[in-house]
Amino acid sequence: MIAAELTVVSQASWPEPDDRELPPVPGFILSSFNPLVAEVADRCLRRHYGEPPLTPERGGAVAMIIVSASGDAVSADHVARTVDAGSRVGPLFFFQSVPNAIAGHVAARWGLGGPVVCLCPTGDPRANGLAQAAALIEDGDASAALVVLVEQESQVDGGPAGAAAVLVCTEGQ
Repeated sequence: MIAAELTVVSQASWPEPDDRELPPVPGFILSSFNPLVAEVADRCLRRHYGEPPLTPERGGAVAMIIVSASGDAVSADHVARTVDAGSRVGPLFFFQSVPNAIAGHVAARWGLGGPVVCLCPTGDPRANGLAQAAALIEDGDASAALVVLVEQESQVDGGPAGAAAVLVCTEGQ
């Protein structure tokens, strides 16, 4: 199977028209990385499934894939500056520095029982995420996959962060 055989059944992004402030996620501080993932994932899943949580029959084989070339750049920058200054790093940064933390949060909230994968791709992030989704579906590990692309590199320099999500499956599922 190749990624071109996947059908996009839902999609979302941040920002979308009329977006003002990114909703916070309890337990995640300072950085927009994790709230970006949570918000676009919620939007995308809600547009296809309605409200969470999903029943095991609907969500049991839905995979969650996060794709980011830079990862949580804001948290990494904060931790580096704090360590360089000889200060103590807050304990929440150990939890939120791993992208699997927000992927697990989304999967638990929605009842997604498929694999959780985080990628730091070379080349085209969207193509990498869709190829991973296709592989998980082809192998029978997932019936559908939520692919979230998130970048905030420019936020370190004061620019906007952004994210996009697509829910994909094979045709006929």
